Amino acid sequence: MTETNLSDTSTWLPLDGLAPGFDANKAPLSNALDGRTITVVDERGTRISHTFAPGEVSWVYEPGEGDPTEAAAKTDACEVFEVDDQLYYAQFHHQYLPNEAVSLVLDLRGGHALAVISVIGEAAPGRTAVQQIFAPARIEGTEQTGEAPAPTNELIGRRALWVYSSEHAYEHVYLTPHWYTWQCLAGPEQGLADTDEQTTWRIRAGIYLFAWREKVIPCGSVTIADHRDQRSLRSHGVLFGVDETGTGQTHFTFGAFGRLLSNTVHPAEYDPALRPER
Repeated sequence: MTETNLSDTSTWLPLDGLAPGFDANKAPLSNALDGRTITVVDERGTRISHTFAPGEVSWVYEPGEGDPTEAAAKTDACEVFEVDDQLYYAQFHHQYLPNEAVSLVLDLRGGHALAVISVIGEAAPGRTAVQQIFAPARIEGTEQTGEAPAPTNELIGRRALWVYSSEHAYEHVYLTPHWYTWQCLAGPEQGLADTDEQTTWRIRAGIYLFAWREKVIPCGSVTIADHRDQRSLRSHGVLFGVDETGTGQTHFTFGAFGRLLSNTVHPAEYDPALRPER
């Protein structure tokens, strides 16, 4: 029996090789936004209206002062998931800019929104191939209540198990405001592990947007995860990156059930959540 060299990253599975069956625990799609137009406005005054229909979203981008992005209006295929009461996660991949995908969190109860734009570029020293832009906004015509989405350190120290299908299971260890470690416990990547960049935003109490950018496989992910019941975690997400050919894109949504495995509590003087990143 040939022993696998887990350190040889050239043999790691490409992103599209992971896709078959990985979405088994994906939640049913929601049609709650169909027929509605929701406009978000960011701090620059940029307005983006989203008109939802079954399986698609038509959007109009109107840049505000200081926004160098050109005005645009397109229609893309779209998937919408209901995360919590009046809280939705929408995911669409631009057809006219195939290297760009959007994850949109809409909190209709609080009047807040958060968009994550994932962009495939070129990897470089100190830079992953997929970069992510985080853009908080308000929902036009809705009163803003409660706390707006904001970066958080609340996951640091937790170790969680995530099960994506009967064959795919991973654990996450949330290390610092910048890093997390993943390990594949079951599936085609079993035995592989790495530490990659991450960004976490608090959406509501116990509900977090968790995004990561991998350095070995040119891909990134955006998930929204409900940690309110530590014995019954739930997440919805997308993986986006370069396909096996190196010239195309792979984009697919998924879901996972999970549970908290442990929680590390550091002494205050060594707590990574209390130290500024270097």
